Amino acid sequence: MTVRVEHDLLGDFEVPDAAYYGVHTARAVQNFAITGMPISRYPELIVALACVKLAAARANQRLGLLGTERADAIVAACHELKSGLLHDQFVVDVIQGGAGTSTNMNANEVIANRALELLGRRRGEYAHLHPLEHVNLGQSTNDVYPTALKIALQFAVHRLQVAMGELVAAFADKAVEFGGFLKMGRTQLQDAVPMTLGQEFGSYAVMVGEDRDRLGEAAELICEINLGGTAIGTGLNAHPRYAEAVCEELRIATELPLVTASNLVEATQDVGSFVQLSGVLKRTAVKLSKICNDLRLLSSGPRAGLGEINLPAVQAGSSIMPGKVNPVIPEVVNQVAFEVVGNDVAISMAAEGGQLQLNAFEPIIAHSLFESLAHLTAACDTLRTRCVAGITANVARMRATVDQSIGLVTALNPYIGYEAATRLAADALNSDADIASLVLDRGLLTASELETILQPHNLTGPRRGSSR
Repeated sequence: MTVRVEHDLLGDFEVPDAAYYGVHTARAVQNFAITGMPISRYPELIVALACVKLAAARANQRLGLLGTERADAIVAACHELKSGLLHDQFVVDVIQGGAGTSTNMNANEVIANRALELLGRRRGEYAHLHPLEHVNLGQSTNDVYPTALKIALQFAVHRLQVAMGELVAAFADKAVEFGGFLKMGRTQLQDAVPMTLGQEFGSYAVMVGEDRDRLGEAAELICEINLGGTAIGTGLNAHPRYAEAVCEELRIATELPLVTASNLVEATQDVGSFVQLSGVLKRTAVKLSKICNDLRLLSSGPRAGLGEINLPAVQAGSSIMPGKVNPVIPEVVNQVAFEVVGNDVAISMAAEGGQLQLNAFEPIIAHSLFESLAHLTAACDTLRTRCVAGITANVARMRATVDQSIGLVTALNPYIGYEAATRLAADALNSDADIASLVLDRGLLTASELETILQPHNLTGPRRGSSR
């Protein structure tokens, strides 16, 4: 392997000549052998970094700080990164010290070396175009990294919103399909009052839809950026009009409604918008997990459980019990939810750990958010396609539980009174008789009255007709 020698404050260092990254990146690879996952794992972050560097080059060109030839070469290199090229050259570990400095250096060096090639120069000939003097002009990791992170998160949030919207539609379709199927509702795992299976699935559609809306609100908060604040938000080494110019260019490059924070010192140290986003992801995960718990309960059995619905069989369930099929899709979504909750704890601790004018722990915040977003997106898609779409109902079994449940006395309460209903419930439970038979035997209601009261539409909504 041929090498080229590059130099930094620690001295000379050999870099593979074929590499587009340089000395700062190479040292970071040695220093941060943590997860084995390079930042290329998150292509949206690389695209976002390319957008930031492109916008910076155009802004500095507009302000007369960067010549057209260099600016055009940097912009061309950034467009290549946006299209997916050279992502394999982003080799620094996703978890790193230095508040993201190594990620910023990796981007500066890859863009500089590709721009040099476009100018007809060799990689490493930094006298003609320098990673820090030109690609990083008017910037600091402390405004580049969080800005790129917010842009990348916008892309990832959008994908999750699409997946959640499709899951909402799947639950809504099932709500229509199951609209006329009567069943018992339950509270504290005990019989409550009747409902339809459609009402149950409709509630799941609403639950996921609400969180999709909350996700959109959280995404609005990460449209505020600190680009132009440089090291601590004071704008040192940037042109007085740079912050405004670079934000304009970045809006064009990303097609996002980005705005510059009103106080860049505050915005450089505050990671509250990441905490907010993580909280919404946790909320989404918790509710998805609850829904999956319900699906597992409702499908339990098939003979010795509730057995009200059937989940599609997607694989054999046991190496020892022939014919066993497990609710593996809800189970995997449960596990994603557990991970997201854990990631939220890590993000909370990282946010709390910041000191003075900078939070040094944004790399773990970024890693945790990207993992949560990616896994929740995959979980929603998997739940929809491999489970919800194929769910069927056991109509006769659900109706039988309604007929046998003492929960029916709640529907009779307005007509026979609470005390009589209580005695009826106790007697039905002790005798194993059904409620309807006891009502008729005791003459509490006529057969016609009872039939009207127990119509599905009367059991699953506000009371109609007369009472005592």
